[in-house]
Amino acid sequence: MTSASDPAPRAMARSAARLQAVQALYQIEVSDADAGAAIDQLTSYGLGREVEGAVLAEANVELFGDIVRGLCARQGEIDGHINEAMRGRELSRLDSVVRAIVRAGAYELIARADIPVRVIINEYVDLAHAFFDGGQASFVNGVLDRLARTRRSAELETADRDGTTSAG
Repeated sequence: MTSASDPAPRAMARSAARLQAVQALYQIEVSDADAGAAIDQLTSYGLGREVEGAVLAEANVELFGDIVRGLCARQGEIDGHINEAMRGRELSRLDSVVRAIVRAGAYELIARADIPVRVIINEYVDLAHAFFDGGQASFVNGVLDRLARTRRSAELETADRDGTTSAG
């Protein structure tokens, strides 16, 4: 039995929020919808629903909204940091789902200092594995790791030195 203070439901809600955010970002890109419309549609459809026979955890609505709205508001800045981390590859040439995953992860690395770097990277690598069988997960890992090393190097150095990881 889990209690409200148990970190597992909280982590599952954050994972579900990240999945929903990637879906919303994909929807925004392919349909030219605005952030508010995509958030409203996914929220009314149900955050925490059944997908391909699996019941998703109830999503953390605050994290979901923050990722989608925050990324849309700062997309030019975020894309610039991603382009630097991609070492000459063009963001526009990525698969749209990979682009949504990288953008969401980059937003969290840049804007969410309250969430540990390793948690962010692991979550988005897991999402890439969920969507793809190829090397996309390694690509996502490499880009987010390079971005983290430039944007949150002190946190990574401390974690490397202490051998610590956190859950988020």
